[in-house]
Amino acid sequence: MSELKKYPNINEKVIIEHGLSKDEYNHIKEILQRDPNYVELGIFSVMWSEHCSYKSSIKMLKTLPRSGGKLLVDAGEENAGMVDLGDGLATAFKVESHNHPSAVEPYEGAATGVGGIMRDVFTMGARPIASMNSLRFGNLENQRNKFLLDKVVEGIADYGNCLGIPTVGGEVVIEDCYSGNPLVNAMTVGIMKKNDLISAIAKGEGNPVYIVGSSTGRDGIHGATFASEELTEETESKRSNVQVGDPFTEKLLLEASLELVGKEWLVGMQDMGAAGLTCSSSEMSAKGKSGIKIDLSKVPLREKGMNSYEIMLSESQERMLIVIEKGNGKNLKKIFDKWELNCKKIGEVTNTGCLEIYNEKELVCNIPVQSLVLGGGAPQYDMPSVKSTYLKKVNNFDINSIKKTKDNFNEDLLKLLSSPNITSKKYIYNQYDSTVRTNTVTGPGSDSAVVRLKDTNKALAISTDCNGRYVYLDPFNGAKMAVAEASRNVVCSGANPLAITNCLNFGNPKDPEVYWQFKEAVLGMGDMCRELDTPVTGGNVSFYNETLDSAVYPTPVIGMVGLIENTKSVTTMEFKEKDDFIVALGSLNGVIGGSEYLKTIYDRVEGPIANIDMRLEHRVQSMCLESIEKGIINSAHDLSDGGLAINIAESIVCSKNNLGASLDLVRKLEDVELLFGECPSVIIVSINESSLYDLVVLAKKYDIHTQTIGKVTGDGMMNINNKISIDRKELSKSYFNSLEELIES
Repeated sequence: MSELKKYPNINEKVIIEHGLSKDEYNHIKEILQRDPNYVELGIFSVMWSEHCSYKSSIKMLKTLPRSGGKLLVDAGEENAGMVDLGDGLATAFKVESHNHPSAVEPYEGAATGVGGIMRDVFTMGARPIASMNSLRFGNLENQRNKFLLDKVVEGIADYGNCLGIPTVGGEVVIEDCYSGNPLVNAMTVGIMKKNDLISAIAKGEGNPVYIVGSSTGRDGIHGATFASEELTEETESKRSNVQVGDPFTEKLLLEASLELVGKEWLVGMQDMGAAGLTCSSSEMSAKGKSGIKIDLSKVPLREKGMNSYEIMLSESQERMLIVIEKGNGKNLKKIFDKWELNCKKIGEVTNTGCLEIYNEKELVCNIPVQSLVLGGGAPQYDMPSVKSTYLKKVNNFDINSIKKTKDNFNEDLLKLLSSPNITSKKYIYNQYDSTVRTNTVTGPGSDSAVVRLKDTNKALAISTDCNGRYVYLDPFNGAKMAVAEASRNVVCSGANPLAITNCLNFGNPKDPEVYWQFKEAVLGMGDMCRELDTPVTGGNVSFYNETLDSAVYPTPVIGMVGLIENTKSVTTMEFKEKDDFIVALGSLNGVIGGSEYLKTIYDRVEGPIANIDMRLEHRVQSMCLESIEKGIINSAHDLSDGGLAINIAESIVCSKNNLGASLDLVRKLEDVELLFGECPSVIIVSINESSLYDLVVLAKKYDIHTQTIGKVTGDGMMNINNKISIDRKELSKSYFNSLEELIES
């Protein structure tokens, strides 16, 4: 073996620029028994970055339910989660963030976020069938925030539409705290035969290693490190850290990769996302308990003069690393030649346990692979945490402080319907192709999207959800609520919740108060997942989401997938028939603390938020699901942002035939709490009068309080307790037109 070229000692400034601490650098020297060179320093930098190593979060993530249920692989074992759907089928799905790149270069940041999460799914052998997203921006009166929203949506639309994968839903949230640091979380769901899993592994001494797909350029160098630091004026200029996507090449790579499914000579495959060739080569060989040797002079390049450091750390998109059994190079090349993609042998699997990188005959890196990876030698920290001091100050809301001297609830309702967080997002989702591939049963705008599984009676319901304001006011219960609502959303579509993926967006983990938020949120999420039997398949942690001014709300986005055994059970939120009874499943105990009403009408973010009884939540969902499966329910819509009045208004404006609703109900609540208070564990359903007895029987079985609160009418009016009386035309105008007017103003 060639001797490693000697390099001068690396100074403290260079270490800091690579995002490493002095202690970490000293540990690297202990591992290598020498000083690293610049290539090795760069490799440790990206592999030990927060984005790749989860060094500040992994100990907490291990407290989540990461196995069991219908999971076919444990969390973190492969590129995405994999869940059994029965009949030999499985779904692979995952959500990941692309926040920092989108803050600097919103179009490419969002587009490559979509491309990266797609590759995580199809590299396992699953065909992507649907995309979702969870987006958060600052106040849209700020032109920069409008620009970010516009370009992020354009990037998501262009990449997904060109790739031919429907974007079927998601969420868009507007809050002041996201100004300058938008959250762009992309989710993809795929379908596969459960025995066709392609593992991200390199094993078998002498087996060849290939790079396939696009050529390698300088875009995205140090992208993983960039995603592991705060956004400042300096980082704003790091456009070279942002990858550039090509969806047409990705489409070719998708089809070529899926042709590898079932090939006996295929050993393993992994996409080149964060940290590029560095991450894929080190993680695959570490998983195979092997080593890997690569010659960078054989990597197809699209830019002249690229050095070893740049090639190893490039995050150029649409690339894969593939390991095959010896003697099958022609078989592999035939597939990729067919799709007109690069397919170059760049190395081989070894038994050394090391990542050996050559550039022609020069050895430029020699690192034990286990020292680089999560679960191996990558650092794991117990971060200091202190209960956030702001909580006492923001959790003193008193209903008496907003009691009104006169009723103007009509005005309040219209203002809420036109507010960015409640109003229809059709201006955004109309830019997405939500029906391509013709499997979309329920598209954007409902509680969850529903996509049929072709050649079966089954369908998947998919939801992304998180109320960051709740988590800010109460991290433990707010995270429980995020899981509960994501689950409730798929239940309202007729699906049995299977599992979650998550994208945990927080501020600086070195701030003890921020880390306390993170710990509490993870604990709350874990408790709710265990109650609902929805294990965590994996996901992403995104720290350092803050600007010079402040951190974002703690935002643990939940991606939930549920299974509908028969598409005849698909249920939607709009009212269906005149004279149907409107029934509340669960107790209407609305709370104004933390609500959209308090924020929109009074510009106040104050708690406490409602308490959640996990067992009650589970029973309400189970009752609703059984009612749907038995054909009792005509529509179902969970009670969430904006409370009862918004729930009913949305079910009216999305319905046909000029339907309305008349409600007359009594609860021991203030009018404002009844109309606009938010609470978990409540689903509003509509049923035919003849089904009322059957619903009551189920309510007794599950020990759920139910209340008939009104009827569907045919006059197009919304009436509640003589406190609200509005025509659906007025409701529709506020609900469907407001976002477009706001963005284009």
